[in-house]
Amino acid sequence: MTSRTPIPPEPAVALREILAFDDSGTLRLLLAPGGQDVGVRAVAVGDEGPAQPLDGCLVLVVGVPAASAGAAGPVREAARRGACGVVLRDAEGTAAAPEVLAAAEESGIALLTRAEWADWTDTAALLRSALACARAGRGEEEAAVPDGGAESLAALAAAIAEYTGGSITIEDTRFRVLAHSATGPEADGLRRSTILGGRVPDWRVAELRRSGMLRALWTSRDVIHRAADADGPERLVVAVRSGPEVLGSIWAAADGRGLSPRAADALRRGAEAAAPHLVRHRLRESGAAGRSELALRGLLYGEGDARTHAWSLGLSPDAACAVVVAERDFGAPAGDRTLDVLALQAVSYRPSVRVLRDGDRLLVLLPVDTGQERDVLGLARELAALALSLPTGVPVRAGAGPVAATALRARSSCEEAALIVRVLRERADRGGETGGDGEARRGGETDRHGRADRARYADAAGVGPSLDVVRVLDAVRPVWESGSGPVHDLVRADLAAGGELVRSLAAYLEASGDVARAAARLMVHPNTLRYRLRRARERFGVDLDDPDTRLLITLAVRLTG
Repeated sequence: MTSRTPIPPEPAVALREILAFDDSGTLRLLLAPGGQDVGVRAVAVGDEGPAQPLDGCLVLVVGVPAASAGAAGPVREAARRGACGVVLRDAEGTAAAPEVLAAAEESGIALLTRAEWADWTDTAALLRSALACARAGRGEEEAAVPDGGAESLAALAAAIAEYTGGSITIEDTRFRVLAHSATGPEADGLRRSTILGGRVPDWRVAELRRSGMLRALWTSRDVIHRAADADGPERLVVAVRSGPEVLGSIWAAADGRGLSPRAADALRRGAEAAAPHLVRHRLRESGAAGRSELALRGLLYGEGDARTHAWSLGLSPDAACAVVVAERDFGAPAGDRTLDVLALQAVSYRPSVRVLRDGDRLLVLLPVDTGQERDVLGLARELAALALSLPTGVPVRAGAGPVAATALRARSSCEEAALIVRVLRERADRGGETGGDGEARRGGETDRHGRADRARYADAAGVGPSLDVVRVLDAVRPVWESGSGPVHDLVRADLAAGGELVRSLAAYLEASGDVARAAARLMVHPNTLRYRLRRARERFGVDLDDPDTRLLITLAVRLTG
């Protein structure tokens, strides 16, 4: 029997070093009874299980805010299990509860709070990146660079350039250059314009999107090769990630010389070393990003002052704009990141695009210049197609709202785009995914799983009168729900029994009274359908020859699904 060599614990990092790494204002130290040199070995979430040891851990207490006296219990429990500190959620303008401060003081445990605009995922990423960066700075990781923000990334870019034999740029997900290696006289025009402009030119981003290079970059975890062509030299690129989250990318260009045989491996190691610094870069912007998200939500949902929201987003209140809504189909598997990839694609569509993730829905605000009106439908088409091409293949339906004359009317475009998505979904539920727009009728196409890819995107013209029908149904719903009479009695009683009669009436009315066609759709004999219609008349007194009754039944069927 052989004994397993125990894995030594990670070296501790002083709390002081972690706080110095956070230049975004995410963390605030309230109390440190043991001083700021207390050692932190790992990050843990407070609800990961009572049996888990917390020796040397900084514990994220997700459940209760610092202002709640109920947080005192988790603080004491974390200390009892060996934690060196806890992080609680802060509430702007609200002080920590005295009971919580007393619990930390008595337990000798450091007490920190997380800024209200940050979330726990970002906070955990920040803390883990701070630990990794501090340990790397002690020479425990290859290709590590000293701490120091932009200077660290610049040093990393220079180190990767030396290992790869190429010219390096490190970019964020908006293709802004965060750092680059020295540019020699052999550098191609694209590299020069990228570095001088501080970001990848728009035409280049559009080309990468059309070629599928961006799709591969955001979804792959390996180095991607791009052969030399007339537009530039050979290039390698790898995405920089923190877990599943894409933070940016590192590009290596063979400017005037061939790339080293070990270039791909150097890029992989460089991406690992860059991750902590890109996390910090992202969190440095999180405060502004949080405020921008609130402004975008207010503009699209009509909350607060629209003019103020527009200025906060860097938009002129008088600028024309449109909204695209992309909604994921129900039943997506846990952990599906389809909308995250679509958000990256939307942002790359144009620098002025703003994106809001709201549950299973993505809302894209697109400023529109004269002559760019069809770009709105084009973006909807692109998002719907990209969703089906991803490895998970979770379908998305995208609605292109009308162009609003000013940003102050973005809410109306957003509402119509959401209604278009609803029409597409209801058509699919009824088995009739066809649109009025030729572009929205692609009945012969299927995705890679063989599923029909019809009418997954549209604008108002693509859904035709169905858009107004949805508005009418929403308006009459309160009237129907408060009403009574034979049709109400029939619908309520039959739905309680399974809805067979309601489905039969729906098929009959949709077939314009053609019994044979309706029976074929229901897959029953025509005489069976005639019997059901007769039963509706005899049992409930519903006269299908009366046009008002037919209209009311049609509305009732649509309102009850």
